[in-house]
Amino acid sequence: MASAYKYNPRLDAERARLRATDEEVPRAMSGYRPRIFGEADVNFQNTNTRPDTATEGRLYPKGYALSLQQNLFNGFQTTNAVREAEAGVRAGREALRDTERSVLLEAVTAYVDVVRDAAVVKLQENNVQVLSRELKATQDRFDLGEVTKTDLAQAQARRAGAVSQLDLARANLKTSRAIYERIIGHPPSNVVDPGAPEKLLPKTIEAALSIGENENALIVGALYREQSSRHTVDRIRGELLPEVNLEASYSDRFDTARAIDEVESTQVTGRLTVPIYQGGEVSARVRQAKHVHVSRLQEIEQVRTEVRQAVVASWSQLQAARAQVLSDQTQVEANRSALEGVREEEKVGQRTLLDVLNAEQEYLNAQVQLVTTKRNLVVAAYSLLSAIGRLEMPTVGAVANVYDAEAHYHEVRRKWWGLSITHGDGRHEFLDLWDRDRDQPAPMK
Repeated sequence: MASAYKYNPRLDAERARLRATDEEVPRAMSGYRPRIFGEADVNFQNTNTRPDTATEGRLYPKGYALSLQQNLFNGFQTTNAVREAEAGVRAGREALRDTERSVLLEAVTAYVDVVRDAAVVKLQENNVQVLSRELKATQDRFDLGEVTKTDLAQAQARRAGAVSQLDLARANLKTSRAIYERIIGHPPSNVVDPGAPEKLLPKTIEAALSIGENENALIVGALYREQSSRHTVDRIRGELLPEVNLEASYSDRFDTARAIDEVESTQVTGRLTVPIYQGGEVSARVRQAKHVHVSRLQEIEQVRTEVRQAVVASWSQLQAARAQVLSDQTQVEANRSALEGVREEEKVGQRTLLDVLNAEQEYLNAQVQLVTTKRNLVVAAYSLLSAIGRLEMPTVGAVANVYDAEAHYHEVRRKWWGLSITHGDGRHEFLDLWDRDRDQPAPMK
């Protein structure tokens, strides 16, 4: 999980998207700030009059000008735009939390899939060895006339089937290892069964539902999107209110006429603009935003029901996996004892070779089922953590330094200028990618 948290490109992409969303706040706050423009020009002018006058001839007028525009009141559009952007940022953080949850669950699933498939390969390899010994022993007994050709054919068929299952198990393991490397960033090594994170799990389904409704990133994100849409309505409605602007300008012109060397001009204007009628376009956008707001309210209820469903399903899967592990362990022990008994009975003629082969197959199936159920138990436990909204790095604690989603926001919120995005977060992520390519451990911010 720590490797996936550091290097998974999907998670890095979502962090970049959140940083892009952060920039919506300084964009909105620019409405509070002045806009300053500068211009300069050089001209050529030739005047020819009849009869000749003192003003005719060539002139090279030139000059420069500075202008400033400062909004004083715009119907609270800027205020609501900032609130809208801030709510969007908070919704983006929840989207990042949801992506983190998804990536970590994928990492856990990929990890235990490798554990399961590696165990299945070992079981299948052991099964091939056992059936190979059975086939050799059956061949020897057939040569001595103790068993029939049918017994030999049954032993050969079972060994051939075991080899086929081994090939399939090895192919599944290669697939799981490839998925592991795609999600986590490096090939698996020294993987062991991690077990379920019992200390992190809620004790009752009621507690799980309560945590999920309060902490699940999908629900919290839906609440922030509703808040953002509410401010959108207020922002658009502000276009129907008067607007007050302060405008100031200064210009300096040279050689505008033969008798004039320089002309300076300063102007300050207070401008009131009252919207009277815009063809109904603004009113339509207000109504449109209100409908969007209503849809956001319904999305909250929809997400809540989906989260409740996910929590209940995950809780049920977890309880079923716990019970199934106990049953499978009992089944493995029973099949092991049965196999030992059938082998002894076959030696004294009370059982056939087919009974032994069937008992070995049942024992193998029980072992594979137990390995699969243990995998399902771990996935179900982490799926429950994911459903309630607690499958995140601060809760899991796999790394010491977690990504600070607010650092970039505070860095750019009041930023007045600058084009570079080479900040702390971006630099460290670039170094992470660089170090990963060089197969070196990378620092995290």
